Amino acid sequence: MSHYLKPRRLNARLNGTIGWLARRGISLAGSADLAVRGRKSGEWRRVPVNPMTYQGARYLVSTRGDSEWVRNMRAAGGGELRVGRRARPFTAVELPPAETPELLRTYLDRWGWEVKSYFGALTADSAREEFLAAAPRHPVFRITEA
Repeated sequence: MSHYLKPRRLNARLNGTIGWLARRGISLAGSADLAVRGRKSGEWRRVPVNPMTYQGARYLVSTRGDSEWVRNMRAAGGGELRVGRRARPFTAVELPPAETPELLRTYLDRWGWEVKSYFGALTADSAREEFLAAAPRHPVFRITEA
């Protein structure tokens, strides 16, 4: 069964503002505007994300689960990240949940203050077993600039 947490109305408005700022060159806490082609329409869909660097590689973490951008990314295999006028095309590979506990821990360590409501009781200090249990609910993609 698919896991998805719909954003609250205030979060949806805030996301719109954060994406708008990123497209104009203002990155809040490392945010960027993600654009990925829709799996049905083929049109570009946009959402703000927090790209993360971990051990020299770049990743995108879905805090809300199998969201539209995740399903579109699976179909498209990539997209582009934008901050200001610079758009960086990339390819993406989804990681198996068993490989993501330390990535999720690092993500929560950096952005837990912003996304904690999507992770329940999980914190950066949680046990590895707790991260393993949560991993299937939070898809992670390794991204490589095209």
